[in-house]
Amino acid sequence: MADLNIDGMAVAPGVVETIVSLAARDVDGVASVGPAATNGIFNLIGGGKPSTQGIEIDLDDDEKLHVAIRMEVESGRVLPDLAANVRQAVADAVSTQVGLEVSSVDIYIDGIQFNN
Repeated sequence: MADLNIDGMAVAPGVVETIVSLAARDVDGVASVGPAATNGIFNLIGGGKPSTQGIEIDLDDDEKLHVAIRMEVESGRVLPDLAANVRQAVADAVSTQVGLEVSSVDIYIDGIQFNN
């Protein structure tokens, strides 16, 4: 995807993906964002920047953002409530930090992490 042009400012898609990743990870009950294999390697090497793998963004003709997020969640969570919280957190973060309206956030739960 090309840079997003917002009010005469170009924003790289990776910036928006990072904002989405951080917003989703801050929601209570989200264990990780992105494919499980990537998260395991990322946690081992530890990085300063959150992984944006597992996040897809698309800007429609009305300049509204569509977001898809793959994640793992903590066990014992009510999945519809968790998904609603992630949707709201992502929409708020993108609107506040980038100035774009989010029309949809699709949540894909790839796994559940159990505490030992």
